[in-house]
Amino acid sequence: MWSDHGFLRAAFQNFHWISPEMARANQPSPKQIARYAAQGFKTIINLRGDKPTGYYLLEKEACARHGLALIDAPLGSREAPSVARVLRAKEIFETIAYPALMHCKSGADRAGLMAVLYVHFRQGRPIEEAVQQLDLKYLHVKQGKTGVLGFFFDTYLREASLRETSGAANGPSAGKSFLDWVQTDYEPARVQAAFMGQWWANTLVDKVLRRE
Repeated sequence: MWSDHGFLRAAFQNFHWISPEMARANQPSPKQIARYAAQGFKTIINLRGDKPTGYYLLEKEACARHGLALIDAPLGSREAPSVARVLRAKEIFETIAYPALMHCKSGADRAGLMAVLYVHFRQGRPIEEAVQQLDLKYLHVKQGKTGVLGFFFDTYLREASLRETSGAANGPSAGKSFLDWVQTDYEPARVQAAFMGQWWANTLVDKVLRRE
């Protein structure tokens, strides 16, 4: 309740339906898991990973007690996702039992990243539409270091956009689908470095030097 800020989540779960079969939220308590089970959820996707912590052990115990499958799929909130984790997300969406709920700690950043991947891979919607899942209404702040998650998708749209009117790139990535780009051209270290350079430069100019 205290070390993991559970008291803040007692009355606010940052719960949102993405589709009739998938929802997103923050870290659930045992009581909330019981309620989700009563509502018919079959799977919980834990984006914080398998850790020897109180919140995880309580979650694992509650899922077992109420017959919910618990899928551990750790993601970082301040780093560009690895290729393996993107492909793992696609595999999860293709194999889990629905309805399902995905969560991180706050339901804002990692849940947002996973929600974008869900909307694209499972629902077949374009990335430029799916990225709406990374938005302030879900408490995602693009201006901080967690903004790298949106920058990951922005890099794809910039390098390989399929939109004819967007001035898409003419390089080797141009015209590739998101999955093809991830598997052949995406370099997490390159995207991370580009974002950090931009983020630190903006902080220096806007917050430290206070340039207009």
